[in-house]
Amino acid sequence: ASQNGFFHEGVIDELAIAAGADPLEMRLSLMTHEPSRRVLQAVAEMSDWGGPLPANHGKGVAFVYSFGVPVAQVIEVANTSAGIRLIDVWVAADVGIALDPRNIEGQLQGGIIFGLTAAIKGEITVADGQVEQKNFNTYDGLRLRQVPDISVNVLENGSKIRGIGEPGLPPAAPALANAIYAATGQRIRELPLEKHINFV
Repeated sequence: ASQNGFFHEGVIDELAIAAGADPLEMRLSLMTHEPSRRVLQAVAEMSDWGGPLPANHGKGVAFVYSFGVPVAQVIEVANTSAGIRLIDVWVAADVGIALDPRNIEGQLQGGIIFGLTAAIKGEITVADGQVEQKNFNTYDGLRLRQVPDISVNVLENGSKIRGIGEPGLPPAAPALANAIYAATGQRIRELPLEKHINFV
């Protein structure tokens, strides 16, 4: 889901830009699954999609349907003189029936942080036939100062109860890459992103 989500949502964004279409509205125009449409509509409203932005800011959107759960995210970044700074993340997910909304919120936030870490820093390297990263001191993670504000909306339009352990992760990387494009004009098609652009 994460690999396919990154490539699929990057291509959809590029097609929208090439067609002169709004990336979020284009996704909506292609969808017939009502719970999926509603998560995109919810995240558009949460993030004030299409509203004015400060100079050098950009927003990116991504939608991934994984494990039976539609999830949409919008990420806002700022292009600073030192590099890209993550500002906000808005996420909407439909789990059918929310048995424990606070746990769902925590799972989505954790999945997003894990997904952003993987998108920015998640490279495993091999030397002499062995993985070089042995523990977290050599496999860096997102620092607390880098974690953006994350706003969550849990919807209940699906027909069945669904799990939420992993679905928050897949949209993070493509939403971030699409936001970077919106802020800088630089289209990045390879992970991890920090190989191509600086983050602060």
